[in-house]
Amino acid sequence: MNGSTTKDDSVSRRSLVLVGLMGAGKSKVGRLLAERLGLPFVDADAEIEEAAGCSVADYFARFGEAAFRAGERKVMARLLAGPPQVIAAGGGAFMDEGTRDEIRAHGTSIWLKASLETLVARTKGRNHRPLLNQGDPAEILARLMEARYPVYAQADVTVESGNNPPEATCEAVLTALGISIHPKGRAA
Repeated sequence: MNGSTTKDDSVSRRSLVLVGLMGAGKSKVGRLLAERLGLPFVDADAEIEEAAGCSVADYFARFGEAAFRAGERKVMARLLAGPPQVIAAGGGAFMDEGTRDEIRAHGTSIWLKASLETLVARTKGRNHRPLLNQGDPAEILARLMEARYPVYAQADVTVESGNNPPEATCEAVLTALGISIHPKGRAA
């Protein structure tokens, strides 16, 4: 870990789960957050791909979204049952009531909220996102925002993930959680 940390003790014993739409920055911010806190980082989609032996896009194509969501639910439960870590959840994971309950029981949820313009810019030209391969990405993201943002709003913490660099969003998450990290090893 870089420097010393002061934080709410309940945060130190729970996993931090980043939720939000594709392109919100969950993986990039999650890696930075984990590094700053000295915790492991796990991308839930990568864990699902490892368990399934194929990409998320291939899994969707072969088995459909319902099967993917069932596998996602199992992977999230396994990750949350483990030691504290930073988890980048898939965009739809928090939509599942059972997964939300598991996150509430074993983690702290952090919604990285982004505007439609930010999400479109960050996902443009990427074909590994199955939901965006079904039409106009801006229209799909707008529909997903309408459906998912009210549910994401149930997260413990909300942080705007705008056009700032991931490092700035990471700092905003730490501030929202009440965590101070000092590079010279002095606690706040």
